[in-house]
Amino acid sequence: MNDNYHVFSDGRLERHNDTIRLVTDEDEKKYLPIENAEALFLHGQIDYNTRLMSFLNDEGVAAHVFGWKDYYAGSVMPERGQTSGQTLVEQVRSYDDPDARLSIARAFVAGSIHNMRANVSYYHNRGHDFQSVIDELATIREGLDEAAGISELMGMEAGARRAYYSTFDAILPDGFVFGGRRYNPPSNEVNSLISFGNSLVYANCVSAIRATALDPAVSYLHEPGDRRYSLALDIAEPFKPVLADRVIFRLLNRGQLTTDSFETELNACLLTDAGRKTFSKAFEETLDRTVEHPHLNRKVSYQYLLRIEAYKLKKHILTGEPYEPFERWW
Repeated sequence: MNDNYHVFSDGRLERHNDTIRLVTDEDEKKYLPIENAEALFLHGQIDYNTRLMSFLNDEGVAAHVFGWKDYYAGSVMPERGQTSGQTLVEQVRSYDDPDARLSIARAFVAGSIHNMRANVSYYHNRGHDFQSVIDELATIREGLDEAAGISELMGMEAGARRAYYSTFDAILPDGFVFGGRRYNPPSNEVNSLISFGNSLVYANCVSAIRATALDPAVSYLHEPGDRRYSLALDIAEPFKPVLADRVIFRLLNRGQLTTDSFETELNACLLTDAGRKTFSKAFEETLDRTVEHPHLNRKVSYQYLLRIEAYKLKKHILTGEPYEPFERWW
């Protein structure tokens, strides 16, 4: 099992012998075992040099950088372990073929709606009346085959997400009001958590794609663009309800995050350093959880499920085997 390491302190990150050392602004030295690392998540104000980047590249470790407002700022990715001209060509062909692209994009949306519906059903069976939302999500999912193009599909996904988000205020404890999705910057505590959680899902999808020969900039649901790994946005869609939203519900309903875990800065509601640490710890614990996989006949972690998703997409592109999106089965 590979681990993620989150760095919240300000300071300097450097190679020290065969490991990584963080020297904080208070001159405290902390060592990060790198031999089993998947990625570093840098949340603080961190200085680093090319010697460190070269070492991370040799070890196959990504560095995901988060800037002000908890926004994902970018990644320093190691050289890909796998490259394949054939895979890239077929990936682009699937994008250029309107029917092939729409089929893949539809699968991402179908998986996302299924997992949103699973979350709503969970709370429906625990004292809430969400039957109308459950029915609406089912209706939208059943109608995905009627979408004539990507823009229509995106509109249906947006409608499903609005219905899903309408349940949040009832699920969340007193003191937290969602009131609809707002970002750039997040307007309240719940929006702040959604933005931060989705960024963590996205960054982990970037790492998962790297294990394949897929190009992370060629995507299907989201339009490929400059300076972003848009395929990670695609793969993240079915996982956000399971990895980000369930962590949010759990931490708030158990009181592990409170209104004191947030601060307002320049009209943005942001997690404090302590709040980010609490959320990141719970998120990593979720990634490490294992479930019995119905086809592999063994237990796999959520983090490995991300990698499986990338490999399933690659297999579909190369062989035409139907792509079945990740849908929570337990």
